[in-house]
Amino acid sequence: MFYQFYALQHAALQPSRAVAEAVRTLYTNPLNPFTETVFGRTIAASAELFERTTRQYGKPAFNLPTAKVGTQTVPVTEEIVWAKPFCKLIHFERDLPAERAPDPKLLIVAPMSGHYATLLRGTVESMMSHAEVYITDWTDARMVPQSEGRFDLDDYIDYVIDMLHELGPDTHVMAVCQPSVPVLAAVAIMEQRGDPFAPASMTLMGGPIDTRRNPTAVNNLAAEHDLDWFRSNVIMQVPFPEPGFMRDVYPGFLQLTGFMSMNLDRHIGAHKDFFMHLVKNDGDSAEKHRDFYDEYLAVMDLTAEFYLQTVETVFIEHRLPKGTMKHRGTRVDPSAIRNTALLTIEGENDDISGLGQTQAAHDLCTNLADEKKSHYVQPTVGHYGVFNGSRFRAEIVPRIVDFMRAHGGPSAGGAKPRVVHSQDSYIARSAKA
Repeated sequence: MFYQFYALQHAALQPSRAVAEAVRTLYTNPLNPFTETVFGRTIAASAELFERTTRQYGKPAFNLPTAKVGTQTVPVTEEIVWAKPFCKLIHFERDLPAERAPDPKLLIVAPMSGHYATLLRGTVESMMSHAEVYITDWTDARMVPQSEGRFDLDDYIDYVIDMLHELGPDTHVMAVCQPSVPVLAAVAIMEQRGDPFAPASMTLMGGPIDTRRNPTAVNNLAAEHDLDWFRSNVIMQVPFPEPGFMRDVYPGFLQLTGFMSMNLDRHIGAHKDFFMHLVKNDGDSAEKHRDFYDEYLAVMDLTAEFYLQTVETVFIEHRLPKGTMKHRGTRVDPSAIRNTALLTIEGENDDISGLGQTQAAHDLCTNLADEKKSHYVQPTVGHYGVFNGSRFRAEIVPRIVDFMRAHGGPSAGGAKPRVVHSQDSYIARSAKA
């Protein structure tokens, strides 16, 4: 009933939020003589802070209408090129000159761990300057009717494989944080099958490949509890009248509580500073706060089966590094990866995926040639800095671009694997290619 109580409380506060918004509008109206006084700005700031801290934030938009490509700024159009109930694949189509040589195709697999794919807006924006970018747009589980069925870790891996088939040969894949495990598993399965659409390169960034290495507070929480504890304490049913009514989920608001509790003092300080910026009429600083928290506070529900299977597989039993992970009954064998080049990237101060956890992928890909492997640790950055921010743009993006170009195309990386026992759909798509 806790989820239902949360939804009821949110609905009960709606009139108070409406009043707060009306007060803020009144005291920011240029016709109000109090608007430019400390008293008026204090009233407006108090009203806005109340409204924002009690609001349920909706899914943000990417809002990337242009891309900087070389010396040009070109228009960008968002296009959905593949869709299933729990995910859509978005292509950021750039309007490039016809004579320009094609850029690498890059599939960015966004985390399905609470925040929406728009958390990677900066990642997409940076990579659009160098690649034809596609990104997974995972669907909020509370918006998916029960009639659409379940979605678990095996389904996630299948989705990744299907998307790589949709994009065709010579595609590069990037996994940010949580998807590092299912993406590595998907690539291993494709190479085991001799799938000709296995990606040209795979970039894993701040991912929990082996959480036994340098465990963080997040890892320790999972290690200290069994699966029944998670099932009893964090799994709830979507309340009425949401489309996913009665679906078992790990609610987004619980995930957000966990995110914020890790750095509670910092978040409290940020909101205090926001209030003072409004009182002092420091509009630029206040707008930066709004932009960040509009994204950070927008969260989505995860299906219970996906969350529990991920916790058990990745954080409790460490099945991938132990060699016991299975997909649809077949063991996932990273040593089968011989063609897909591997780049791993970590942040020196990452407090979510500890240093060394992503690098562990190299130890699992035992049959991948050394010239197809690369590892990089970005100094002084935490988890978020691995895929966003100035250091990401200046120091990490060039390495990813160089790696893709070195291992993409028919002249780099050798021949694609022979199809040995692919499913009919693989063979049919091979014939089209």
